Amino acid sequence: MTHAFDMALPATLTHAQANAVLHQLQKTLLSAKETCVLDASALQQFDSSALAVLLGACRTAAQQKLRLQIIGLPKRAMQLAMLYGVSEILARHSSLPPSP
Repeated sequence: MTHAFDMALPATLTHAQANAVLHQLQKTLLSAKETCVLDASALQQFDSSALAVLLGACRTAAQQKLRLQIIGLPKRAMQLAMLYGVSEILARHSSLPPSP
């Protein structure tokens, strides 16, 4: 796959880091011209703020008419997304299937 921009989430993404991480992702997405790949494999310590960051990135990509692919999303993050009812949105952008 050809893509112009690779982005990565940090190992820790909680409320304390959420605004700065989202701002950086949005800045990258606003300057992108094609598919963007967001690597979430480093994500180890996170809370629901990580979901807000991911959803914000999805929203920005959609507004810019970009394809955002989330790779390496930890299973625990998808479980948290299921709890909050947003797993289908993230599944559209990741390699994980939506939950039943």
